[in-house]
Amino acid sequence: MAGEDSAVWHGDFDGPVRVGSYDHKELFCRMLLDTYDPYKPAVIDWPRLDEAAWARLTGLPFWHIAVTTEGYAAACMSAMADASEDPLIKQAIALNAFEERRHKEVLENMIRFYGIEIDAEPPYPTPPDAEKAYLKTGYGECFDSFFAFGLFRLAKESGFFPPDLVEVFEPIIQEEARHILFFVNWRAYVRASKPAMASLKFTAQSAYSVYHRAKSRLRLARADNNNNSNMTMKGHENMGIKIKPRAFMELCLAENERRMARYDPRLLRPQVVPRLIGMACPFLGPK
Repeated sequence: MAGEDSAVWHGDFDGPVRVGSYDHKELFCRMLLDTYDPYKPAVIDWPRLDEAAWARLTGLPFWHIAVTTEGYAAACMSAMADASEDPLIKQAIALNAFEERRHKEVLENMIRFYGIEIDAEPPYPTPPDAEKAYLKTGYGECFDSFFAFGLFRLAKESGFFPPDLVEVFEPIIQEEARHILFFVNWRAYVRASKPAMASLKFTAQSAYSVYHRAKSRLRLARADNNNNSNMTMKGHENMGIKIKPRAFMELCLAENERRMARYDPRLLRPQVVPRLIGMACPFLGPK
């Protein structure tokens, strides 16, 4: 697996890139394809944990939702790849779907290795509207990954996870950064490529997807259950890590910027969640 200090990826051509252009498409698709890490879940050498570390890992309540989230994401992305007419975009989204399935496989292997019990998985049906499902899934990943970046840094620095286990999951966290970077550039490219009325409709659907995901994440995070929002936005509480809300949000902002800095600066960056959190930070009290 690629390490945390991987070199910055840059497209193989220079000069400015106009959103919606052929060069833009080449840039965001090649970013995903060229940075593929060919690790195999079946050969991961899971570290042996002492009793305390094993209890901390197996006591976390969100492994079922982590597995099913990857399953739903893979189904949506597979549908979007099948629906894509452009060969390069189809190839890139198909890789995205493969990597989501691989994340699910890594989690399942970890769960078996450490004896974690989870509920039976649901079916993952093909969505009837691939583009609409991909928009919702992509924005959902933008929300979840933003908070996961900070949560992973906290878990690493606090020693909650042993260093060997952190090393296993580092490439998976970075793959999610690649996925949301690809998604926001795909969304901008598609919007710019459509005729005026179709572009307006696509923009409205994108706005609704952002609203839907933001509302659902905030609603679920307030609930007292083990959902995906609790896993990312409130996961530090499950880990028993004490950190003030503003400090955690600022950590997420810093980690998001650090992970995105590994890629060509001409690529658009995810903006919705960082901007919302940046505006909210001054109202979250002291660090």
